[in-house]
Amino acid sequence: MASIAIVDFRFGNLRSVHNALRRLAAPGDEVRVTDEPAAIARADRVVFPGQGAARACMRALREKGLAAAVLEAARSRPFLGICMGLQVLLERSEENGGVDCLGLVAGSVRPFAAHRDRPAALKIPHMGWNRIRQAPHPLWEGVPDGSRFYFVHSYYAAPDDPAAVAGRTEYATPFAAALARGPMFAMQCHPEKSGARGLAVLRNFLRWDGRV
Repeated sequence: MASIAIVDFRFGNLRSVHNALRRLAAPGDEVRVTDEPAAIARADRVVFPGQGAARACMRALREKGLAAAVLEAARSRPFLGICMGLQVLLERSEENGGVDCLGLVAGSVRPFAAHRDRPAALKIPHMGWNRIRQAPHPLWEGVPDGSRFYFVHSYYAAPDDPAAVAGRTEYATPFAAALARGPMFAMQCHPEKSGARGLAVLRNFLRWDGRV
């Protein structure tokens, strides 16, 4: 039996993530949505989904006392960040005039709007399906390189260290679609809304021991 904690800080796509993980979990596994730091600390695996604006998300994490629990989980056991749950792992976001984030991964989060030379057809937010070019990682097992995943976002991750990038795609500019460091794996896209390929990533996460 394993316990899977889904972090609830008021800004997550919790229902769809919860439903997907419950369908995929092994018999006896507990999948729980929680805003309790102690429950996150006890969990065998942690999922950190998020939506919304960076400043509000960081404020909610701090007000609920979740920032330290999320960082400790990302450093110590299998951890999956989704969408804003990827962005706030970096040091800083340029959203809302600039926001200090959790700082697990060196680098920043930047706006697509800064790319003024983008084709007019590229709308913001970026909403739709893009192919991800993978770097080797256990969570890609059984997922063909170049598979399409569903994205909804106006800002993108720009890590300082190319070795932290576990997947790349392009919209207005090439950007990191997935990050990995130790037992942490995070995706800008929504695997729970990405059909069979996304469910394969979630299934791999539930079986992953956190080693690369």
